[in-house]
Amino acid sequence: MSKSGIDWKGLGYLISMLSVCLLGAIAWPKARDPAWHLPVLIVGMATSILGMAFRYKSHLDQQRELKKAEADAKDARR
Repeated sequence: MSKSGIDWKGLGYLISMLSVCLLGAIAWPKARDPAWHLPVLIVGMATSILGMAFRYKSHLDQQRELKKAEADAKDARR
């Protein structure tokens, strides 16, 4: 997390997830579209959002590891 308390990477991922939903709403199949468009759109949106969630979890894990390494280094200096 930055010194301002805002997790900019997390905020970016949330905005990206929102954009997936908005673009999905625009792309929502019409009655005349083939039946396979809807499930493909839903799976595509879900996998995009899931991928962003996994990347954010990885970011949090990395931040946790960095804080632990800093704490360990600080303890080693004592």
